[in-house]
Amino acid sequence: MPDIHDKKVRKLEKIANEMRQDLIKMLLRAGSGHTAGPLGLADIFSALYFHVLHHKPKQPNWAGRDRLILSAGHLCPIRYVAMAQAGYFPKQELKTLRKLGSRLQGHPEHQTMPGLETTSGPLGDGFGQACGMAYAALMDNKKYRVYCVMGDGEQDCGVIWEAAMFAGKYKLRNLTAIVDRNNIQIDGMTEDVMPLDSLADKYRSFNWNVIEVNGHNIEEFVDATEKAKTIYNKPTVIIANTIPGRGVPEIEFDYAWHGRPPKVAEAKKFLEELRTIGGQIDSEHK
Repeated sequence: MPDIHDKKVRKLEKIANEMRQDLIKMLLRAGSGHTAGPLGLADIFSALYFHVLHHKPKQPNWAGRDRLILSAGHLCPIRYVAMAQAGYFPKQELKTLRKLGSRLQGHPEHQTMPGLETTSGPLGDGFGQACGMAYAALMDNKKYRVYCVMGDGEQDCGVIWEAAMFAGKYKLRNLTAIVDRNNIQIDGMTEDVMPLDSLADKYRSFNWNVIEVNGHNIEEFVDATEKAKTIYNKPTVIIANTIPGRGVPEIEFDYAWHGRPPKVAEAKKFLEELRTIGGQIDSEHK
């Protein structure tokens, strides 16, 4: 895909802001779910679904599609709003998040929702599945790429490093992992719970190509995904530094919002702040 231009970047920023607003409304209605991490990932999921991925929302099982694995399944609310925005299902269905019988469960269930590649819940397992898919694609000479989104708290899991070792050994050049480096997890700040730095050096020692980016700079993120395609002898991990709760200043970097949904008054305030940001994006776009 050619270099991304400023007009497309502004469009993706606008989509990300709309997704954040849909996210707040969805979590409010559900009365449960994760807020901080999904808000922080909106820019990345906007870039993935509306620029990076080769996919066909109306043909979710198209054989040539890129595979996107969400290893940290609890972050699924932002994937749901991205999928709805892209046309995988009507946006009206977002109102059913976490409801009995809904296709939009608190962790993704691929058997009920076309467009989801895996069912994810246990942290770390999705990464191994992504590695297996990438390995199978190379064995079958398939051209699609595999992308895997992980949390940074998820890096505490030993299975992550088993998968990283496998991918490095088999030089899975068609695999791009994305670590949401937002520095929070359910029990606190990652460096207090289980220090991860230098995360980049850890992956390099497992024979990975490492690219570090600002996860809210869409142009920088897209450029990293393009650079990953030029690496022929190893997998790539993009360590995306993000702000949990991005777009809502009063909850940014507050780990208490890891798994807490907004209440009515909070949601109203959050939406007002996000609409203000949306207006700023529109004015810059004109």
